[in-house]
Amino acid sequence: MPRLDRLRDARWTLAPRHVAVLAVVLVLGLAWLAWTFLRARPESIPDTRPTTAASGSPVAQPNPTRQQPAPTQPGATQPQATEPQATPQTPGATQSPVVVHVAGKVRRPGLIKAPPGSRVADVLTLAGGPLRGVDLTSLNLARQVTDGEQIIVGQPAPTNEPPSSTASNQTTAPNTPVNLNTATLAQLDALPGVGPVLAQRILDYRTHNGPFTTIDQLQEVPGVGPKKFESLKPHVRT
Repeated sequence: MPRLDRLRDARWTLAPRHVAVLAVVLVLGLAWLAWTFLRARPESIPDTRPTTAASGSPVAQPNPTRQQPAPTQPGATQPQATEPQATPQTPGATQSPVVVHVAGKVRRPGLIKAPPGSRVADVLTLAGGPLRGVDLTSLNLARQVTDGEQIIVGQPAPTNEPPSSTASNQTTAPNTPVNLNTATLAQLDALPGVGPVLAQRILDYRTHNGPFTTIDQLQEVPGVGPKKFESLKPHVRT
């Protein structure tokens, strides 16, 4: 038994390299143990099936990828949501009715108030309609009416055309001769063969030389030749 006694009395001594080896083994063991524990940890699988409420209709699940608003830091100004601004209405934008004078063969002739955008047919309806047998082909029933106009039903519309230049010349050229000393530019212009240029020359001659004493002085006006003078003699006097 001497061997056993030697082993009992022997002291265990560890060198620094032995301690380093034991430390490496211990670290590797702990790392392997932690990795095994994390790998064996159960993971939750999200349920993608729509849940059914008590009424039987599917309820929408919250989207996990939806970004949540970031927490507001103290003292930070939050941007305010812009609201659509209402367009201000212009005062007096409501259009007033148009007033039309309906005359002729209608049931209620006179002033008719019609809504804006009304047509001739609408105005005739407001006036009670045309009388029986009235021909409306001369009226454009689809035309829009304007404020202050007149619609004549079943009668020819009055013509307000200004008299033509020929008619005015005839009215301004009387049968009696024109006095060269008192005639106006329009009266001289109305003489046969005399235009506005020659009429102005006659007035200029009278201004610079005084009144005409005889009609023969008309030949001294530039532009009045013998032929022109002979045509003007029956129509002028002094």
